[in-house]
Formats: sequence, C-alpha cells, structure tokens
Amino acid sequence: SEPALRRLSHYLLAHYQKGARPVRDWRTTTNVAIDLMVYAILSVDEKNQVLTTYIWYRQHWTDEFLKWDPARFDNLTQISLPVESIWVPDILINEFVDVGKSPHVPYVYVSHHGEVQNLKPIQVMTACSLDIYNFPFDVQNCSLTFTSWLHHIRDINLSLWRQPELVKFDRSVFMNQGEWELLYVLTHFQEFSVKSSDSYAEMKFYVVIRRRPLFYTVSLLLPSIFLMLMDIVGFYLPPHSGERVSFKITLLLGYSVFLIIVSDTLPATAVGTPLIGIYFVVCMALLVISLTETILIVRLVHKQDLQPHVPEWVKHLLLERATILLCIRDRKKFSQSRMQNLDTSRQVENNDSTGKGCTERACFSHLLLLIPQPSRPPMSVRTEGSAALQEILRETTAIRQLLEKREEFRDAAREWLQVGYVLDVLLFRVYLAAVLAYSITLGTLWSVWRDA
Repeated sequence: SEPALRRLSHYLLAHYQKGARPVRDWRTTTNVAIDLMVYAILSVDEKNQVLTTYIWYRQHWTDEFLKWDPARFDNLTQISLPVESIWVPDILINEFVDVGKSPHVPYVYVSHHGEVQNLKPIQVMTACSLDIYNFPFDVQNCSLTFTSWLHHIRDINLSLWRQPELVKFDRSVFMNQGEWELLYVLTHFQEFSVKSSDSYAEMKFYVVIRRRPLFYTVSLLLPSIFLMLMDIVGFYLPPHSGERVSFKITLLLGYSVFLIIVSDTLPATAVGTPLIGIYFVVCMALLVISLTETILIVRLVHKQDLQPHVPEWVKHLLLERATILLCIRDRKKFSQSRMQNLDTSRQVENNDSTGKGCTERACFSHLLLLIPQPSRPPMSVRTEGSAALQEILRETTAIRQLLEKREEFRDAAREWLQVGYVLDVLLFRVYLAAVLAYSITLGTLWSVWRDA
C-alpha cells in the first residue's frame, strides 16, 4: 500500500553512504559530463577585471549505488532525490572571485541505470583579463574552467555532455537585448599537474562576447566629430576680422566641457588606455594647434606698420613656391580682395585725422598749390619773402619725406598681409590633411575590429 516513490526513496537511501565516491571498485573512474548554456551577461567590470554571467549548468555521472529494477517499483524509471543525501562531485570554477546570488536547487534526477543529472542555474562572478583598447568595438574572451578541486584524473574525469559544435553556437536561452552580444562558446579539455604531482582534468569554456557600440558611437564619437568639423569650418572666417580667435577659443572650451562629461563613460583600468581616450586627447591637441595657428596668422595681418620688409627667402618660399604648391596662380589677384579691407581702413583713419575727404597724396598736391609763386617785389620784400619761402620748402620737404615713409610702411604691411594669407592657406591644408589621415586611420581600425 506504500507509494512507489516512497518505497524507492527508502530503498536507495536507507544504507547509502554519501561520503565515499559511488563505485564498487575503487579503480573505476567516475566520469562527469558537464555542459553549460549562457543565459545573460549581467555586467562587465573593466576596472576590477570581473565578468558576471548567468549560466545554466548541467552535469551528470553514474552512481553505482543508485540503481534499481523498475518492475519492482511500479515501472518507475526516474526519481528526484535531495542533493544533500547523495554524493556530488566537487566540480568548481577556477576563476571564481565571489559567490553570486544563485538560486538553490535542492534536488537531482536519478534514473534506474544509476545516472544522476544535476541541473542548476548559477550566477558566476569570475576574473577575466579584459582588453579595452578597442573600446567601444571590443571583443572579450573570458574562460570558465571547471575542474575537481581535490580528486585527480584517476578518480574523476571530465567530458562534454554535448558535441562542441552544439555548444559553440547555442544561443537558445541567451537574453540578447543588453549591451553585450554572445558570439560563441568554445570548449577545450586538458590535463594539468602541479609540481609533478598527479594530473587533474579540467574543462574550459571560452565565452566570447562583443560590445554593441551604437550607444557609444552616438554619445561619444559623433559629438567629437561635429566639433572637429566646426573647427575646420572656422578656417573660412577672415583672419583679419579677429572673430576666428574667439570662435576657436569657444570650441576649445566646449570640447573641454565635453571631455569632463564623458569621462565617467569611458572604462578605466590601471594597465592601459582605450584608443578612444587617445583619440579625444589627439583631438584636443589638434584644437590647440588650430588655435595657435590662428593666433600666429592674426599677428601677421595686424599691426604691420613698424615691421621691416619681408625677407627675400620668405618671399621666395611663400609668395612664389607656396603659391604654386597651393594652386594660387595669380598672387596679386589672390590678395587683391583682402588688400581692399586694409586700404579702406587706412583711408578712414586719414579722413578722421585731417577732417577732410582727401587722401595723403591729394593733400600733398593741394599743399603744393597753396605755395605762393615767386614775383618781382621790391628788394626788401624780396628778402623777407625768400626767408618765408625757404621755411615753407623745408616744411614741405619734411611732409613729403613723412608721406614717403608712410607709403613704404604700407608696402611692407601689404607684403606681410599677403604672407599671412598664403601661410594661412598652407597651414589650413596641412591641418586638414592631418585630421583626414588621423580620421581615416581610426575609422579603418574600428571597422576592422567591428567586423572581426
């Protein structure tokens, strides 16, 4: 009248000794077949080099003391027994760094042939050598090494429950909506020994995961690219206006604020810096170089009145060779539109200083017309007039020398202004070539890593 399950449980556990390995001959090796399926990637801690995963772990072995004849127990072929009541192999994960919050499964399944199946979910927190150089296009390869902590290979041997090909691409239970995607799971069996002692069996599962870069591309790379494009566009502002310097200073400050905001997003490790961090530093350096170049050009096109003439070697290099290299075929035509701004400003200054609408040469000609023409006055008047005329001629000569000197200074200013604009075009194209080469190199590297 007693139920078959109770009779079978009492029959199996009445005289069972869970403290000894369940073999009748101690020379018999207990073969434990293991398997796992990755359910979720919970977290990847780059700073502490810890990977947290949630896996479904399965193992089975043969217990020679848990066999029965189904005909004696109402054709019962399987039964669940408490895991604390039977012998369980001491299979652990070598990379364990902390005990996760894994649910406790109190039972195992036992078949009438003595095969024991232990299925349980495990939250695994393991140490992993994380390489973040390719962030956010990085691929991580973390191993889970299952081995018996005490028994050598003659007592407990390990094997795979399923074929390696089935384990490799099994994503049937993987939660594929997080930051990381599961590429594949590789398996490898090996024997190892410590200091020429007995060999131990271990089964390695290599969990290969890849980060989804879309979020980091939108929040990190695109804003930086837009700021660099605005810096390039800023070169089209006229350097003599002075607005270019303030524009580039604003860009530099904006990029500094951007780096402060995104600093918490970048992974931090003590062994290396991701390439994207180097990219941000180089972009900041390029912005500083761009601002320095702008200050240099503005210095050349302003306040040239006290500068000497352009040296001949500078004229030869910039006004002859550089114009050919930059495809500026007509040097005078190139600077004509820019020189009009300088001439206009000079005329406005002259009009303000004289209070009239005449240029320097016109004023000088008008002054010559005001000089009285010599006549034939009496001798006494002629002597006084000659002294006054000499005084007027001396003053007129001084004015003429002053105007010629100012004209010479203006010619030097025109030369330096032209040198400044040619140098501005040259430095802009060099800067543009450096930015393009740097961007193409990084884009190629990230594309290769993304498709790897």
